[in-house]
Amino acid sequence: MSESCNILISSAGRRVALMRLFRASLAELGVEGQILAADLRASSSAFQEADRAVYAPRFGEPSFIPDMLEICHTHHVRLLVPTVDTELELYAAAREQFAEIGTLVTVSDPETVVISCDKERTHKWLVEEGIPTPRQTTPQGVLDHPDDWSLPLLAKPRWGSSSIGVMRLETAEDVRMAERRDDMIVQTIAPGREYTVDVFVNRDGRVCCTVPRLRIETRGGEITKGVTVRSKPIQKLARWVCASLPGAQGVFNVQIFSDDTTGALNVIEFNPRFGGGYPLAHQAGGVFTLWLIEETLGRPCGATDETWSDGVVMLRYDNAIFCTRAQAGLDEPPPRGIPT
Repeated sequence: MSESCNILISSAGRRVALMRLFRASLAELGVEGQILAADLRASSSAFQEADRAVYAPRFGEPSFIPDMLEICHTHHVRLLVPTVDTELELYAAAREQFAEIGTLVTVSDPETVVISCDKERTHKWLVEEGIPTPRQTTPQGVLDHPDDWSLPLLAKPRWGSSSIGVMRLETAEDVRMAERRDDMIVQTIAPGREYTVDVFVNRDGRVCCTVPRLRIETRGGEITKGVTVRSKPIQKLARWVCASLPGAQGVFNVQIFSDDTTGALNVIEFNPRFGGGYPLAHQAGGVFTLWLIEETLGRPCGATDETWSDGVVMLRYDNAIFCTRAQAGLDEPPPRGIPT
């Protein structure tokens, strides 16, 4: 019997490109397997693109982990790939439960997940580690000590992602407006150009590959135009971050600003999951999906920093998946936590 590896993308949403890359990596390795998508609704594009789609409850519901365990057991899932910040902590805490049924969850230790998902903890950890990062406070902190903070500043939700809720504070009234919103943090604006560094950390916690992507253009917080850039200082800083995190493993993306004039670097945040722009790193030769499959199957992992190419450009565009009204689940509510 040939080796097989079923892969489940959790909260699959619009991650069609990621699913296709996993499918291509299975083929390249000569491994049989299905790509499964778990989502709340059949109207997600990845749900329709998957080899098999399953309904899943919201991450906050008590049945979330039991249902996902049942799905993985029923469909012989070898690798589970979380894609959104809100579910990472649940998967990190339940990682051993999944291992008991033969499913590897590509997620770091709970401590790293908690640090990354809370911008207050992220900033505190970066400062303690001596890693360069912008100054940070709360809106009230700016109002209480206006002489210590020069406008403009950036305000962000403490637990936000994808640039949702980000405000540029140009005036004192903007600061007061941010103060009226719950759980906002304020940062100085880092100078320079923004890079996302895709980082692969093997199961032993060794940083194997770092691929910086210059963000040329974004939409809704996600890169639409970018280019890979070999930069020793940026790669070294991304390695420092991921090597210092407690129990880091799997895939990361690290946001870094680089000032070409002064050489100053600043880490803004990091996420222990695939970033939306990962397909660019993959096209350049940072084949994280293939390396994850190798690790899952217990094969030697070929992860390295030497295989990816500098100067690969990605120009994203919109595409569409077509299906019937019934296939999209628009006629009736979907069953909860039950495979299709």
